[in-house]
Amino acid sequence: MITIIIPAYNEEAVLDKLYDRLCEVTDNLSEYNFELLFVNDGSRDRTIEIIKSFREKDQRISYVDLSRNYGKEIAMIAGFDHAKGDAVITMDADLQHPPELIPTMIKYWEEGYEDIYAKRVEREGEPWLKKYTSKKYYEILQKITRMPVFPGVGDFRLLDKRCVTALKQLRETQRYTKGMYSWIGFKKKEVEFIAAPRAAGETKWNYFSLINLAIEGITSATTIPLRISTLLGFLVSIGAFLYLLFVLIKTLIFGADVSGYPSLMIGITFLGGIQLISIGIIGEYLGRIFMETKNRPLYYVEEYNNEKVNPYEAKLL
Repeated sequence: MITIIIPAYNEEAVLDKLYDRLCEVTDNLSEYNFELLFVNDGSRDRTIEIIKSFREKDQRISYVDLSRNYGKEIAMIAGFDHAKGDAVITMDADLQHPPELIPTMIKYWEEGYEDIYAKRVEREGEPWLKKYTSKKYYEILQKITRMPVFPGVGDFRLLDKRCVTALKQLRETQRYTKGMYSWIGFKKKEVEFIAAPRAAGETKWNYFSLINLAIEGITSATTIPLRISTLLGFLVSIGAFLYLLFVLIKTLIFGADVSGYPSLMIGITFLGGIQLISIGIIGEYLGRIFMETKNRPLYYVEEYNNEKVNPYEAKLL
């Protein structure tokens, strides 16, 4: 059995097209059983009603209806927790991930690969600025982390059950799943695809959410920003001490004067800026520690396959 996990948040406009294309692909792979597992991430439209209508006519459909919107990263782990397959395929609901690539992924899985990830070589209609900033972000991330970073690689991939079991053991609340895929290792294989525009609906990713995801990726993968903050503090302190000696010697030789107000203000604002940046970096990591020490469940399930879920049972996940 192969489980296809599709997180969905307000995707009513695209679900019919997605289901039709998934059926076209899976019907041609008769040697496998498929579970189409939708994770409804607190949608406010008719997403869950449409998914339930699919289940009424197709018993391959399963769904997890989360109690609220937790975000895609949490929806992914909810899918892993409920998947029944010997392998899992994760993909977006907006059809930017082409279902027609699934047979190729399965072929490599049969050859022994355990993590077959799809690399986006081009995205139709993507703005130049977004492409450029994404490229530079991954270049920086690769330089500051010891884990391999794969530019253009997202959540569209096939994972063997061994990989899924490993991911289910990583229960941190501040999740960056793309980094986790690299962290767990296992035998990987790359396949390329061209991402199409959304088939319908509107994207849930604006620049603010992408910046938040980027910060999440850096703070999840490395402590280098803390080290940079420390080194910068040492350098600034050394520079300030040397300037102090210069002023002291100059005063002893030539006497004191009242000049230097501009340089004094520049020094104060520069040091103040460095301090605020350093405090902000520390705050990012401290906030992550704060969230982790609460030890809360990652999510609660409102309903799983037409059955209400007891919160205590959900906590055990």
